[in-house]
Amino acid sequence: MTPAGQLAAWADRLRGISAMGLHFVRNIYDEHNYRAIQDIAMAMLALATETPMETMESLRAPIFARPTPLATGDAAVIDPDDDRMLLIRRADSGQWAMPGGALEVGETPAQGVVREVLEETGIRCEAVRLAGVFDSRLCGTTSRHHLYHFVFVCHPLNRGIAESALTPNEVLETAWFAADELPTEFYPGHAIRIAEAFRLWRGETRAYFDR
Repeated sequence: MTPAGQLAAWADRLRGISAMGLHFVRNIYDEHNYRAIQDIAMAMLALATETPMETMESLRAPIFARPTPLATGDAAVIDPDDDRMLLIRRADSGQWAMPGGALEVGETPAQGVVREVLEETGIRCEAVRLAGVFDSRLCGTTSRHHLYHFVFVCHPLNRGIAESALTPNEVLETAWFAADELPTEFYPGHAIRIAEAFRLWRGETRAYFDR
């Protein structure tokens, strides 16, 4: 891990400690101390990622107040007729990835990945199996914050008549790939998750989790 990466990891640990402390705090003195820890975490992360403190401040309520890792979901949409998986090429990096994103309050992880597929590709699908839960720190994801990735194997419901994507600014193109025809430029963290999804698709019964 690079020095900047280690600094960001420590900052995220302090984020969790301060958020949990503020959640259970019982007096103004402890509240003051936990807020000071939160300020230090924000400053450390700003330094590690070369992000202006003004941007960090906008993350105080939605991110730094959370005492737990953030939850995201990916959909391994595989067509049962030809065993090909639906991938997107991201607009921000030009790299390939499974459709997915942050889960929203009020939806299950499975509902979240189905929503993300529709928004990013126009494909309707159904989640049929949990492929695994991946820790962002251990699967190669590049993120300022600790994430849990829920990956589901999904079946497409309208491959031939895809609807319009709701977030075209996030996706350059979509394509279907067999396991032996995958692109080489993956967005960080997706290569291992795609491999595990194909493993489940081929008949394995054990969903992946970090040990």
